[in-house]
Amino acid sequence: MNGQAINPIALQGTGLVKRFKTGRTHIEVLKSVDFDCRHGEMTMVMGPSGSGKSTLIASLSGLLKPDEGQVTALGEDLWSQRPGKIDKFRLDNCGFIFQGFNLFGALTALQQVTTILKYKGFSPAEAKDRAAVALTEVGLGARLNQRPAELSGGEKQRVAIARALAKEPRLLFADEPTSALDGENGQIVIQLLQRAAKEHGAAVICVTHDPRLEAYADRVIHIEDGRILDDRRTRAVDAPTGDRRHELIKA
Repeated sequence: MNGQAINPIALQGTGLVKRFKTGRTHIEVLKSVDFDCRHGEMTMVMGPSGSGKSTLIASLSGLLKPDEGQVTALGEDLWSQRPGKIDKFRLDNCGFIFQGFNLFGALTALQQVTTILKYKGFSPAEAKDRAAVALTEVGLGARLNQRPAELSGGEKQRVAIARALAKEPRLLFADEPTSALDGENGQIVIQLLQRAAKEHGAAVICVTHDPRLEAYADRVIHIEDGRILDDRRTRAVDAPTGDRRHELIKA
């Protein structure tokens, strides 16, 4: 590691098995999968459709209980908790970004972000301030009062990222975050996720089938047919700096 300290493990899954019933048979989507990720790193989970990658992050994030195995998240045995405690864990510690953006059509960009912060207990004034900072950080400082219908696909995804980052999650899950975007906007989004790891210290887990994004990951895990086939560390590229980064984020 060239003398560099290794970041602490944020999330670990051991022996994860998940089956879904189809008619009279059960299909095993995860087949005794072991997984871990670290603070300050972006781990990319890649594989074809139906490989189990989305089921894996759902199991790791407290959204879908595995049939077998254990998930240790921020030092807690996640699936031994009551459902209400798992919900609170996600609210307090996790951010989620999906390919469909999941924005409310009637709310402005600012309101999209303040809503989740109010659930976390921030006062309206605090929530508004934090939301404005988060949206400015992703290049939407001039679009705070725009609703989804007035935003491009790339801008909608940046609102979703701002919403996830505003509550300063320690775990950030992104499921195909660039699949609905063109190449340029996809690059902007993946750079923002990389910055969430490098500048905010989050453990970022990104599911994608786009090989162009590999260069931005610290680690790439390939999964197929419910099993991890390859797990390698990579030299992640730095996000553009100076005027070029400003140009990209404003694009």
